[in-house]
Amino acid sequence: MAGMYWSDTSGLRTLDRALSKLEPLSIRRVSSRALNRVGSMARTKASRELAKHTGLKLKIVRRAMVPVRANATNLQYKVRASGGDVSLKFFAPRETRKGVSANPFRKRQVFDGTFLKGGRFPNRKGIVFHGHVMKRTSADRFPFKAVKSGVVIPNEMIKGTSAQAWESTVALVLPRRLAHELKRETGKAFG
Repeated sequence: MAGMYWSDTSGLRTLDRALSKLEPLSIRRVSSRALNRVGSMARTKASRELAKHTGLKLKIVRRAMVPVRANATNLQYKVRASGGDVSLKFFAPRETRKGVSANPFRKRQVFDGTFLKGGRFPNRKGIVFHGHVMKRTSADRFPFKAVKSGVVIPNEMIKGTSAQAWESTVALVLPRRLAHELKRETGKAFG
């Protein structure tokens, strides 16, 4: 009869101790730590890609992407993206005679009939609209409204290179991170 015999049982004892530490709650804690770490890494990578794609500053993109971290009872890492159509003020606006030049989606263009200041060229006065690009809504002097860029962060976050950054980071890093957290929890018995 063929069988398996262990001459050195220290490995079995180590494995038994490691498995005894892995009760359901500790497995969920290990999983949540791994998810949070990988989620933060993916959020960083995706926000950099989103900033490159949209032309927004990284600080603004990061502020719009709020993480909801995983825990032992809820094993989900989510990112809540806020914001609607982003104002042109966040895309390096410059006033020209034809209108304001700005670069949403990293393509500089002139928005005809828009303005940042008041008065006649070349002696424009610095009317403060808190940096917003304005456009008249009628032929009259007033009223006017702030001009939007067409960039909506929640929509752009799930497209193109930003979505690829999420998927690739999770696919590559999550298995390694889970193995690392298991080693850490069991005293390096797995590995």
